[in-house]
Amino acid sequence: MPIAQEKKTEKQKGLHSSTANGANTKSSTSGIGGRFRAVVVSMRPRQWTKNLALFVGIVFAQQLFNLASFERTTVAFVVFCLASSSIYVLNDLLDLEHDRQHPIKSKRPLASGNLPISWAIATIGILILGCAGLTLLIFSIPTQQQTNFFASLGGANVLFALTVATYLLLMVLYSVRLKHVVLLDVFIIASGFVLRILAGAVVIPVMISPWLYLVAILLSLFLAFSKRRHELVLLQGEASNHRQILKEYSLPLLDQMITIVTAATIMAYSLYTFQGPTGNHRLMITIPLVLYGMFRYLYLVYMRMEGGSPEEVLLRDRHMLGTVVLCIAIIIIVLYVLPK
Repeated sequence: MPIAQEKKTEKQKGLHSSTANGANTKSSTSGIGGRFRAVVVSMRPRQWTKNLALFVGIVFAQQLFNLASFERTTVAFVVFCLASSSIYVLNDLLDLEHDRQHPIKSKRPLASGNLPISWAIATIGILILGCAGLTLLIFSIPTQQQTNFFASLGGANVLFALTVATYLLLMVLYSVRLKHVVLLDVFIIASGFVLRILAGAVVIPVMISPWLYLVAILLSLFLAFSKRRHELVLLQGEASNHRQILKEYSLPLLDQMITIVTAATIMAYSLYTFQGPTGNHRLMITIPLVLYGMFRYLYLVYMRMEGGSPEEVLLRDRHMLGTVVLCIAIIIIVLYVLPK
């Protein structure tokens, strides 16, 4: 009898402890601090690595150590971080019900209920206001003398503001409608990367090689198709329930398109190193690194079943991260250290 009572007491203690832990968890997620943490998670800071594309212009124009240009590019980077985060929160709002059926996205703050809808709407408003304020700040930062081409289009400040507005409008259209149009959905994703590079070029302002824009388009298509493939493999028969557009794709179709854009990306980058105006053709020594990086990513997509989140792959896989860092270091050395 005492043993039975002891077990009963322990069971009651365990139940009480479990209830207390559940209450503490609920309290930590529903409190002010928990909601602010949920807001930060919804902004997806890891995705901000995509906005590093804004530094392509300043690096390849060999103005990285120009203080005014670096300051303008850094502010532009923050503007796109705020702009892209507002779109991520908007996407979570629009895809709320579908995300709840996803094995991974169901853990997002909005889908899990940790972030109230009213907080998400307020977050979007604050991010857009911050984006607009920093864009106006760029107008007060001096820039180098502009060419007749940029002056004829309104100047660097106006062009940058138009680029940000175009990005926001295009991404809103994507979130509301265009993500449901087959193939056009991935091209819209690709255009986001191109607009980032364009914004980084006009904010300085400098002209960069059209080959770099082509590489950006092809590389972003490669990542977008890989992401679609990962979603099909991960969700299997439930893919169309989560995202309707996935029923328009199949693994053989995506495999063919990935093969095409992989070859095209490598060829476009190789032609840029041969024909581009910077680097005096020395940038061709980075071609093997680009090859290895893309092949490594294909390995992760096909053998490790990854690729759903390119920024996480970059930060988690040491081979990918090391390849990217080494490639950037060589580009810096070629453009800024070696004699012209």
